[in-house]
Amino acid sequence: MSDKNNFFEKFSNWATKFTGSSKAFIGATLIVVIWAISGPVFNYSETWQLVINTGTTIITFLMVFLIQKAQNKDSKAIQIKLNELLAANEKASNRIVDIEDLTEKELDELHCYYEKLADFAEEDADIHTSHSIDAAKRNQDYKHDLFRKRHDEWLQKQKKGSI
Repeated sequence: MSDKNNFFEKFSNWATKFTGSSKAFIGATLIVVIWAISGPVFNYSETWQLVINTGTTIITFLMVFLIQKAQNKDSKAIQIKLNELLAANEKASNRIVDIEDLTEKELDELHCYYEKLADFAEEDADIHTSHSIDAAKRNQDYKHDLFRKRHDEWLQKQKKGSI
């Protein structure tokens, strides 16, 4: 990593921590209070108003990029942690590792599969039996087949008059 990138990384980490601190909030509040108190001194002139407007606009503009950088870093760290958990769990589907790179449409399709999984899980008495969409579908098909078989047996007994 180059010295410029390393400097920027260290500076942005420091700036992110500082701007999220109580000291930064108190400092910003003091600036606004001092600006407001100084209004009568400057007769509430347009220049007086322009100072706070320009200052807050510049700070907001810079903070947008700083916040986005911090969110990107946090998101990447969370994705890596989740991928590690998926990879470490033998019952988890490895098909969802790195799904953050999928398109919105692909994510929507995957979401539909997990909605189906939730539907299967609601019908299942034991929450530990299904570990993937495929396993849930097989389990649900098995239960439906078993139900049909038992129902057919019951109908046969009823026809024979043994019930």
